[in-house]
Amino acid sequence: MRISVIDVGSNTVRLAVADARGGAPLPVHTSKQRLRLSQLVGPERRLGPQAVERLSESVASAWSEAARWGSEEPFAFATAVVRDAPNRDEILRTVREETQVPLHVLAGEVEAELTFLAARRWMGWRAGPLAVLDIGGGSLEVAFGRGRLPDFAVSLPLGANRLTREHMQAQDPPTRDTLKHVRRRIRHELRDVAARIQWEGPLTAVATSRTFSQLGRLCGAPAGRHGPFVDRQLSRRGLREAIDRLGALPAARRAELHGISAPRASQALAGALVGHTAMKLMGLDTLTLCPWAIREGILLRRIEDQDSWRPTPHLHHTLPVQLTGRQLQLAGR
Repeated sequence: MRISVIDVGSNTVRLAVADARGGAPLPVHTSKQRLRLSQLVGPERRLGPQAVERLSESVASAWSEAARWGSEEPFAFATAVVRDAPNRDEILRTVREETQVPLHVLAGEVEAELTFLAARRWMGWRAGPLAVLDIGGGSLEVAFGRGRLPDFAVSLPLGANRLTREHMQAQDPPTRDTLKHVRRRIRHELRDVAARIQWEGPLTAVATSRTFSQLGRLCGAPAGRHGPFVDRQLSRRGLREAIDRLGALPAARRAELHGISAPRASQALAGALVGHTAMKLMGLDTLTLCPWAIREGILLRRIEDQDSWRPTPHLHHTLPVQLTGRQLQLAGR
């Protein structure tokens, strides 16, 4: 059986196609399209007609590409850039009418649960009590658990692109006072969540997402060409130094730094601030960089629970759709 998932993020639309063998999604094909919805966000986080048109074209293209690779119907979902838009219902309806693709919106806590599932599968049971951090463009997901699923999962409005857009565009590079202001906001949002993680005392802490992986490269983690099985770590001290290096440069020059790509250069500093502040508040010295995240979590759900994880049939045709943890609850939880 060949399965796939389409992930609409703030910067890209990504397609992952996998063979479902041996209980794991074995990669067959991946692709990404530069969408940069975050640059087209209007007042009050609305996505205008141009953004929705580009979104529809990208989703339709990914859907056709999945079919060419022999995949069953992909599960297409959008993250915070669409979920938090005040015209979300209109966006989902327009995409469905123009492409016939059912684009879903997952609640932030569900994203955290699915990411945790993927990290647990990758790290294995030897990881013990596990904490997972995932920085996206619009939100930060945090989860903790001792079993297959998290005991605790939250989504916070601390995405790297969101913080950059809201606090760091007036000065480039931002002033020291601006960075202090951003740190205060991060601490305020994270205070209670960090206290919970400290109380739980994870044996292993994992980071997922492109933001963390690029920060890891900046801090000396092995390159992707060495394969997914190479151990990759990100230290709190390394992130502290990365903040100094990123903060000394204007956004356009951060891509000159090792590991930082041009499309993510402007938001890399905000991502480093979130990561470092979270680690400090949670008492974490080191994060293990995990190559599996939400897309793999969805593929694992498809393999392990077959159709029980999918939304009920009428939800494919009734918009708006925002799936909740209850609707996506795993079998055996």
